[in-house]
Amino acid sequence: MMFQTYGNRNHPAVLFFHAMGVTGESSEPVANYLQDRYFCILPTSTVYCKGQKYVSKADEVRQVEEYLKPQGVERLELVVASSIGADLAMAFLTGTKLPIGHVFFDGGQFAQIGKGTRRMMTPFLYLAIKSLYWSKGGTLKKVMWCDDDAIKPYFIAAGKALTYGSMRRQMADSLEDKPFPALPEDLQCRCWFEFGSAEDHLKYRAGNAGHSAVRLQEVFRAVSEPVPGRDRNRA
Repeated sequence: MMFQTYGNRNHPAVLFFHAMGVTGESSEPVANYLQDRYFCILPTSTVYCKGQKYVSKADEVRQVEEYLKPQGVERLELVVASSIGADLAMAFLTGTKLPIGHVFFDGGQFAQIGKGTRRMMTPFLYLAIKSLYWSKGGTLKKVMWCDDDAIKPYFIAAGKALTYGSMRRQMADSLEDKPFPALPEDLQCRCWFEFGSAEDHLKYRAGNAGHSAVRLQEVFRAVSEPVPGRDRNRA
C-alpha cells in the first residue's frame, strides 16, 4: 500500500478507505478541509500501487495496522469508507484493537455476490478501470455516469497501476456471499450509513442478507436522523 497524510499527528486521527478504481488521493479534498483539526490518513490499496500485488483483505488490514503504529495513532476518531472501501473497512473494524470513535460509510458496497458472478465481473471491471487510463479519463462518463475533470486524475493513476492479477485476487475475497461481520453494539450506535437515492447497495442487503441485513438497517435508521441543511439524497 501507499499512504498519504494531512494534518498534525497530535490531532485526532481520521482513516479513509477509498472506492474501487481510484487511489487514496480521491479523499484529498475532504482531508484538506479537515487537516487543520485532524490527522488524516489516506491509504491506497495495493490493487492500485505500481509494483505491488494484492494478496487479501487480511493483508491490507495488516499493512494499515503496521503503518498506524509508528505514526503514534492510538485511537481513530473517525473511519471513512466509500463504495468497496466499506468491505475492507469492515475487515479492519472487526479485527483492530484500536478504539474507534465513529464510522461513516459513504455509499458502502455491501452487496453479497456469489463467487461465480464475481469471477465474471472481474474482466469487465478490469477493462473499465484500465480504459480510464488508456483514454486519459475520456471514458469516465461512460463508466461512472459523470464527467468531472477534477476527479479524472484519481482514476487515471489507479488504472495505470492496475494489473489483472490484483483485480482478480481482490474480487476473489471481496463482496463475498457470507454472513455480514458483527460489529460491537456500542460501535453500531456510532456508525452512519449514507446512500444516494439512486444507489441499490442497501437494497441488495435488504433482499439477500437475512438477519444481518435487518440489523444493518436498524443501525441505519438509528443513526440517520436528518441533518439540517444537508441533502442526503444525492445520486
